[in-house]
Amino acid sequence: MTRKNLLLLTVLLTLASLAWAQTESAPPQAPPVKSGHDHMGMEHHGQMAEMHKQHMEAMKADMDKMKASLDQLKANVAKISEPSEKARWQANVDMWTVMVGHMEQMMKHMDAMGPGGMMGHGMMHHGGPPSPPPPPAAPKQE
Repeated sequence: MTRKNLLLLTVLLTLASLAWAQTESAPPQAPPVKSGHDHMGMEHHGQMAEMHKQHMEAMKADMDKMKASLDQLKANVAKISEPSEKARWQANVDMWTVMVGHMEQMMKHMDAMGPGGMMGHGMMHHGGPPSPPPPPAAPKQE
């Protein structure tokens, strides 16, 4: 993988992470006012479930691409013989390994939350504050 391609991949992944974090930190919108039409609520729930499913599928596809790129980086680092250059690239591999692991944990948490997100498991339905997400798993050392 050329340095230009690696730099491009790094920039794209960083931008994707920032965009993802921005959507995660957006303030929750107020729930729609129920007008007594349960049908509309069910329709909205179905739309949310479909959007959640599509979002999770897209995230899984992105995660698979990231893992493939990381595997390619690992293979390339194994071929580097110059110690300082190898150490520099190994630091990149280590960083991306942590990042991919963190994103996997976030994706699992989002999938477990379901289409309602925090609204489905927090104050609006249970009368109390939402429970915090589980801590991320420690990265695997290879």
